[in-house]
Amino acid sequence: VYGFSPGAPEDISFRVFENSVSVLGGMATRRQVRVTVRNAGRSHGFDLLIYLPNAAPRPVPVFLGLNFYGNHTVAPDPSIRITDSWMRENASFAIVDHQSTEASRGVNAHCWPVTRIVERGYGLATIYYGDIDPDFDDGFENGVHPLYDEGQRTDAHWGAIGAWAWGLSRAVDYFETDDDIDAGRVAVMGHSRLGKTALWAGAQDERFALTISSGSGCGGAKIFRRNYGETIEHLNRAFPHWFCRNFTTYTNNEDALPIDQHELIALVAPRPVYVTSAVEDRWADPRGEFLAAKRAEPVYRLLGVGGCDADEFPKPLKPVRSRIGYHIRHGSHDVLPYDWERWMDAADQHVR
Repeated sequence: VYGFSPGAPEDISFRVFENSVSVLGGMATRRQVRVTVRNAGRSHGFDLLIYLPNAAPRPVPVFLGLNFYGNHTVAPDPSIRITDSWMRENASFAIVDHQSTEASRGVNAHCWPVTRIVERGYGLATIYYGDIDPDFDDGFENGVHPLYDEGQRTDAHWGAIGAWAWGLSRAVDYFETDDDIDAGRVAVMGHSRLGKTALWAGAQDERFALTISSGSGCGGAKIFRRNYGETIEHLNRAFPHWFCRNFTTYTNNEDALPIDQHELIALVAPRPVYVTSAVEDRWADPRGEFLAAKRAEPVYRLLGVGGCDADEFPKPLKPVRSRIGYHIRHGSHDVLPYDWERWMDAADQHVR
């Protein structure tokens, strides 16, 4: 589905280019780090934005996630660096030039309740996903791919989701060098296509202590074979760069797949996983997401850590608080404060 990704790079470096110890009214430290990877005579870098709670004992647990529109959109903070990478157009604010990019600072802050996360004793780290690999079909010639693919790309090589997941692991490489961050207590989260990415990252990298998928749908948490909402045909037609080319074999051919997505969730075991849906997000197939979580349960129970403590599809706002966690809330395809509160509850339960 996602293709083979390279392992950890032999040549990776980190440069802390900003460390403000009193932001958010003195509640937090803001850190910006440039991560640079080198291979085969090429280099590629991306920026990691970090907020750490000043009142929490060190080292602190951290939520890590990719963002859609640039680190500067996470908070209305004029000190956050604006990327010079490919920029995705924001549905709320058309980013067409540098001036409009400046005006877009903080436009997605509702998805990233930094103050509340810090209040609950967690750090937050995020990377703009376009810094790792641009989100369009470019023949894998941009972003991190050229560092590893030149002259040897096959139909089984990683797509963009593989690249984004690989980038999340490079953030943990940095955490392992930072005495303020507990690299053993990192929760990886993502929404929509980045929810697919979070699941793939959590499945591959056992350093993630908790894996969170929000509205990840087809190619993420939902069962392929339900053929409800988004399908493999749509994914491969609209987003062929997300997956390896072998995945096109299963366009309108779901029953031929040798796997399904409950097995992706099971690959995270025995570490906890949390799946989130929304009532109006039928394109992501909430029931199919729950079924995948439930069908991963035998592996978790085999490993002696419990499973998904719900036999029926839960009602909205009735979270399932087990090793395989789940909730569905009212509303549409988005990340809301309710989601974050439940994710932090899960982190309190499993990570702290």
